[in-house]
Amino acid sequence: MTTVQPDAALMPAAFLGHGSPMNAIEHNRYTEAWSAFGRSIPTPRAILVISAHWYINASAVTAMRLPRTIHDFYGFPRELFDVDYPAPGAPDVAEAVADIVKPTWVGLDVDSWGIDHGTWSVLRHVFPDASIPVVQLSLNAFEGLDYHLELGRRLAPLREQGVLIIGSGNIVHNLRALDFSQPDGGFAWARRFDDAAAELLADRSSEILTLDAHPDFASAVPTPDHFLPLLYVAGLADGRPLDQLIEGYNAGSLSMTSYTLGLNGSAA
Repeated sequence: MTTVQPDAALMPAAFLGHGSPMNAIEHNRYTEAWSAFGRSIPTPRAILVISAHWYINASAVTAMRLPRTIHDFYGFPRELFDVDYPAPGAPDVAEAVADIVKPTWVGLDVDSWGIDHGTWSVLRHVFPDASIPVVQLSLNAFEGLDYHLELGRRLAPLREQGVLIIGSGNIVHNLRALDFSQPDGGFAWARRFDDAAAELLADRSSEILTLDAHPDFASAVPTPDHFLPLLYVAGLADGRPLDQLIEGYNAGSLSMTSYTLGLNGSAA
C-alpha cells in the first residue's frame, strides 16, 4: 500500500453547512466564508469529505483515480446540472483510510460512486480549480451515532499526513418544514437546537451525542444523514472546541452554521 508522507503541521478540518445545491453556483455570505476558509489553510495533499449524500448500508471510501461528478438532485436549473468538478481521486488515501480505522471495516469503492453535490457544492468555493485529489467516505446507515463519532476519532492521524477532512451536511435539516417566505430565517425550534449544538461544540464537543435527547432533536434531525457529518468533525476534535466559521439559517428549517478545527495552526 502506498502511504501518504506526513507534514510537520496539522491540517485543519471543517464541518460546512451546505444547504441548497444552488449554493454551488451562487455567491453569498456562506460561499464567501467557504472561500475564505480555503484561502486560509495550507494546500492539502488530498481532501476527505464525509457528505450527507452518500448514505448507504455500508462503510466505504471512493478509491477510483477519476471520480465522476454526480448530480444527485432534480428540479434545479440546467446550469447546476452542467457543473463539473473534475478533481482527481486518491486511491492511496482511500487505502490509508481503510487501514487507519481498523478493526472497523471500510470497503474500497472503485466504480459505484464519485463526487456528489454535498462535496462539490462546497469544494467549488473552497478550491475552485479542482486540482486537489478528493475521496469520499460513506455514511453507514445501519450504525448509530456513536459509531460515526468514533470513526471520526480514528481518522485523526490523516490530519498529520496533509489530508483535509470536511464534513458536509446541516445541523438542522428538515425539508418538510421549509418556509421559503423566510429565506434567511430560522424557526424557534431550529434556533434552539442550533444554539445547543453551538454551546457544546464551543466547550464540550465530546458530549455532542447528548443532543439526541434535546427536545427539538426530532424536528431538527428527522433523518440522520445531514447531522452525521458533524459527528466526524466532533470526533476529530476529541473534546477540544470547534470554532464557528459562520452562522445562519435558510427557509426556516435549515441551519447553515459551519465550524472549523485547528484553523489558526493550534494543536486542536
